Amino acid sequence: MKSIAAAAALIALVTQSADSDALARIRREGLERSQALAMFATLTDGFGPRLTGSPVYKQAAEWARDRMRAFGLEDARLEPWRFGRGWALERLVVEMVAPRYMPLIGYAEAWSQSTQGDVLATPVFIGGKSVADVQAMRDTLAGAIVLLQPEAQFLREDRPQPTTTEGPVRIGAPLNPGIRVNPNETRQILQILHDARVGAVVRTSAGEHGTVFVLGRDLGDSALPSVVLAGEHYNMIVRMVQRGIPVKIKINVQARFLTEDPNGYNVIADLPGTDPLLKDEIVLLGAHLDSWHTGTGASDNADGSAAVLEAMRILKAVGARPRRTIRVALWGGEEQGLLGSQAYAREHLEGEVNKTSRDRHFVYFNIDPGMGPIYGWYLEDSAAVKPLFDAWLAPFKDLGVRRNVLPGIGNTDHLSFKAAGVPGFNPVQDYSTYDVRTHHTNVDTYERVREQDIKQNAIVLAWFALQAATTAERIPRPADTGAR
Repeated sequence: MKSIAAAAALIALVTQSADSDALARIRREGLERSQALAMFATLTDGFGPRLTGSPVYKQAAEWARDRMRAFGLEDARLEPWRFGRGWALERLVVEMVAPRYMPLIGYAEAWSQSTQGDVLATPVFIGGKSVADVQAMRDTLAGAIVLLQPEAQFLREDRPQPTTTEGPVRIGAPLNPGIRVNPNETRQILQILHDARVGAVVRTSAGEHGTVFVLGRDLGDSALPSVVLAGEHYNMIVRMVQRGIPVKIKINVQARFLTEDPNGYNVIADLPGTDPLLKDEIVLLGAHLDSWHTGTGASDNADGSAAVLEAMRILKAVGARPRRTIRVALWGGEEQGLLGSQAYAREHLEGEVNKTSRDRHFVYFNIDPGMGPIYGWYLEDSAAVKPLFDAWLAPFKDLGVRRNVLPGIGNTDHLSFKAAGVPGFNPVQDYSTYDVRTHHTNVDTYERVREQDIKQNAIVLAWFALQAATTAERIPRPADTGAR
């Protein structure tokens, strides 16, 4: 018995020593020889906005695949999935021309239709009107510039930081606080405006100080020329209209729908496992590569993509030999509804035909909402995983980590894996100014992100991936925890 106990103690000591050595090498590589900032700069300043379905997104995906190959990862590839038509903005004019000239801060929504040249008109304000009210106005709206919403109520509060507060976890905030939206009524009103052949539709942003939240979706044949104005400028125009001041606005949107390539693309590569019994199991590390089109998608999600790429570079550079295969994935179409990760789940995880592949996917680590350091992980209500994640997080107190939190979050790619029965987790990051200033806005640019934070992200991600690819412990499946 003593000899067995001594052998077990020796094995534990050797394992602990090997872990300490691996951690030291990961930290040195990630802090002293980092390529994270250079990759981040390429994504933000080199490629810029990476709207799904655009040629620039495809170029960024091919660049990421080539980086994976250069790191020495295996089977680096693009996996296509059906998306639909893309969209590209070619020209935009948004300005007030009377009673005085003033350029306005505004952006075309993605998949906006083009205007018929310059649209010059006194705006018509319909914010708060019912479907019946707008229908009654229909014959007066041809060629009009329509102010669609009530005055902006500004978003001034970021979500609470879950590692320093207790209580429910909230992800994000409504883009137009104080504006009640009935989606069915909105669809009906937009259809009336389309049928009336309005010149352009103008929405407001809830961002303050010129911050403009801009999204968009493909409405097909019902698409209208659509522009989002900075809240201060939208409110000014509304007040002028209501006071009878003879205001005139000029809008010109020239955009192109892209139909040559209907595919979206995920970028995939592997660091193969070495254990004969475990090498077919997969630890998946991912982020979304796509962004919206006004800023350069810096915090959403070029920083996450760069951190994931850097984590894989670090693992390869330090000669990591994981027992399980570590797979990296950069998703497209996250901003349109987690489309890329859902496509991966359909192809590799869902249904009886994929049972073996699904069982082999050990865990998915995602990085997306927030920016700044990784403070810990959302544990998706899995108390059983907490001791393991707590142990893996503990070595990084000097790099700013705090604690793991039990609740989970929504609205990001780990949900595609949870729905398919694979454990999926996302880190807790910083939300200071993220919700009110950066997320999905025109100022989501290079300046929002710090080099030391991407370095820290990459080191933590590399360590978690390596630990998951080595551990003998089982990470509970979503069905085991009752999580949905």
